Order: sequence, then C-alpha cells, then structure tokens
Amino acid sequence: MKPELDKLNFSTKLAYGVGELARAIPSNILAFFLLFFLTDAVGLNPGWAGRVILVGKIWDAINDPIIGWLSDRTRSPWGRRYPWMIYGALPFGLFFFLEWVMIPEDNQLLLFCYYSAIILLIYTAYTAVILPFSTLAAELTSEYNERTQLISFQSFFGIGSSIFSLLLAQVIFSQVAQISHRYLLLGGISAVIMVLAIYICVWGTKRRYMVMERERSQVQRPPGLPIFQQVQIALSNKPFLYLIGIYLFSWLSLQLTAAIIPYFVTKWMGLSLEQFNLMALVFQGTGLLMMFGWSLLAQRVGKQAVYSLGVPLTMIALGGLLFLQPGQVNLMYIWGAIAGFGAATVYLIPNSMLPDVIDLDELNTGQRREGIFYGFVVQIQKIAVAFSVFMVGQILDWTGYIPVAEGLSTLQPPSALWAIRIITGLVPSLLLGVGLILVSFYPITPSRHAEIMLQLQERRSENL
Repeated sequence: MKPELDKLNFSTKLAYGVGELARAIPSNILAFFLLFFLTDAVGLNPGWAGRVILVGKIWDAINDPIIGWLSDRTRSPWGRRYPWMIYGALPFGLFFFLEWVMIPEDNQLLLFCYYSAIILLIYTAYTAVILPFSTLAAELTSEYNERTQLISFQSFFGIGSSIFSLLLAQVIFSQVAQISHRYLLLGGISAVIMVLAIYICVWGTKRRYMVMERERSQVQRPPGLPIFQQVQIALSNKPFLYLIGIYLFSWLSLQLTAAIIPYFVTKWMGLSLEQFNLMALVFQGTGLLMMFGWSLLAQRVGKQAVYSLGVPLTMIALGGLLFLQPGQVNLMYIWGAIAGFGAATVYLIPNSMLPDVIDLDELNTGQRREGIFYGFVVQIQKIAVAFSVFMVGQILDWTGYIPVAEGLSTLQPPSALWAIRIITGLVPSLLLGVGLILVSFYPITPSRHAEIMLQLQERRSENL
C-alpha cells in the first residue's frame, strides 16, 4: 500500500459518513412514522398495519444473505460493492416515495396489498444499496482504532440524519395542513437526499477502496465456498454468535421504542404529533452529542466497557417513561435526553465490533466474507424487528386501539393505553438487559484484535 494511504484520511471518513444518510433517513422515518401513518392517516386496522411491516421485514431479512453472497462474488472494474450502490440508488428513492402515497380506498385488504407490495420493493432496493455500503467499514481499513473512528463518522451521520429527518417532519407537519400532502412531501424530499448520499459516498471513498481491493487481490486465498457452507462456518465463530445476540436485543429494543413512541406521546401524554417530533429530537440530539465522546472513551477502555456504561442509562430512562403521567411534559423530555445519552453506544459499539469478527474469520479460514457476515447479522436483526413491530400492531388491536383516518383525535380505551405504556418502558428495558449480559462475554478485546491483525499481516506477507 502507498504510504499516504496507510492512515485513513478525513475525506474518506467523511464521504463514508455521508453515505449513512441513505440508511438512516429512511430507516428513521419508517421506524417512527410508518405504523402511525398506516393507522392514523391511511386508516388501516393496527393488525393489518402490523402485517404490512411484517411482510416487508421478513422479505428484507430473506434477501440480506442472498445479496451479501452475490456482492461478495461480484466482479467489475468498480469492485464488488459499488455496482450495487450505483444501480440500486434511483429505484430505492422512487419506491420509498411511493410508500407515502395515500390511496383513496377504504377496503382494508386492498390497502394492505398496495402498501405491502411497495414495501417489498423498498426493501429489495434497500438491501441492494445498503448492505454493500455497510461492508465498506471492513474494507476501507483493517486497523482497530481506525474502524472505531470510521464507525463514529457513520454513527454521527446516522444520528444526525435521523435528527434531520425529524426536523424536516416537524417543519412539514407544522406548515402543511393536509395529512396526505405532509407524508408525501416528507417521502419525496427524503428520497432525493438518499440518492445523492449514495453517489457522494461512492465518489468520496472509491480511491481508498480500489487501492485496498488491489492489495487484497494480490494475496492468494482458498477458493470460494458455497453460500450454505459459508453460513455454517460463520455460525461456528463464537464471537460472532455473541455479536448476533448483542445486535438482536439492542436494536430490537430501539425499534420497539421507535414504533410505539408516537402513540405514547399522542395517546397517553395527550400531546401533538409535533411534540412527538420534539421528543424524538431530544433523544436523537443527545445521542449525537455523545457519539464522539463515547468513541474516544472506547479507544481508551474498550468497546465492551463503553457499551456497559451507556446501556444502563437508557434502561433507567425507559423505566422512567413507564411511570410518567400526563402533564409531566418537562420530565418526559428529561427522560428522553437520558435515554439518548446511553443509546449512542447502541449505535456505535455493535457496528464497530463486526469488522473485528470478520478479521478473526479471515485468520481462521483465509476468506474475506464481509457480505455474508453483514447479511447474516442484518437478517437476524430484521426478523426480530419484523416480529416485534408486528406484535405492536397486534397488541394494539387486541387491546382495542381505535385507528383514526386523516389523523382526527379520539379517546383510546384504558387497555390500549396500558399496552402503549408497557411496550414503551418495560419491554425495551428488558431486551437491553439481555444485550448487556451478552456483551460481557464478547471475547475480542483490543489486545486480542492486535494479535489477530499481527497474524494476518504475517500471513499476507508470506502469500505475496
């Protein structure tokens, strides 16, 4: 490698961070608004609305390892990842926009079919673009602390773009009176930004990526294995199994909170949707402010220690929301800030652990299989998220939640309000607790990773 590329430069980290807008903006909008949009704008029964999200997430989970495997095997002058990002960006933006079109139809089955069909297309394009983008974190650098820095940029832009999407929603919702126009405008503006972010990422990282690809291509490697055998080997990697659990319970907690919090703020606290946006902004803004602080601390004390410091804060804050009463608006914002303070570690730490697991796999097998590992992790995560959001819709349906088309106000039964409170405060805290236990067993420490990289460098030198 050329000397000037030994150290990951600022422009490459910045461009990679910008690419995160294409993941975080749609993910944030879908997580916070889609279920609420389907029930309180479109007028879908909560059970049907939950099934729409279940269909999309299951397909999203199924296609992850397939596209990961295909991208690992892609050969082009642009490398393995960029063709997927370049050709998938425009369809991704278009399908995302179409999800927010309100169909003038009252038939529940027809509404379910339309929004399910569009969400299938969204998640096909999403995986084709975002999974190759995600693997770049492991391919732009192989140094332990540089990866943490790179993920810090990704996480900074992730939370920053989540804040931006909420601010955009706040402006649109306060200025546009008609419900259908609100969501359509939000989807359209977001789609344009997502597409541009992907192309900026490709342009800004391609020089570093192509040099790293040439270096890797000079190393002799064993022939590729069939996809099912690769998955079997991945599952024999003990640190990877712990990491799957950490991902699963951490993100399951955050996604459950994101899906239910609009109902908590508007139905239990009796506040407006604009005040929900403000609550979400407090949460995301605090996380953004803490991102680089947690990253610096992780470089000093290790990733596991930082996760173990941050997650309990979020658990305490979510427990506080459980006991919150209508009228305690300022306390609601305080709990939201504390939750965001700790949740920044959930965005940062598991993502920075996965490249280390991939290095260990290369040491054990001689293969670089970023696509399989990222695809498998995201598959497990999305299956769990799909089931959880589906269950949110089902529980709201079972407890008598009343959907209201066009966002009109209505009183909800006590059973539905209790369900909303428990899903907001108790269930996510328990899930984070499981993740906290698993991270204590994660075995790749900074010293262990240094040993892995030393052995890999020795092997690469021998194979040149």
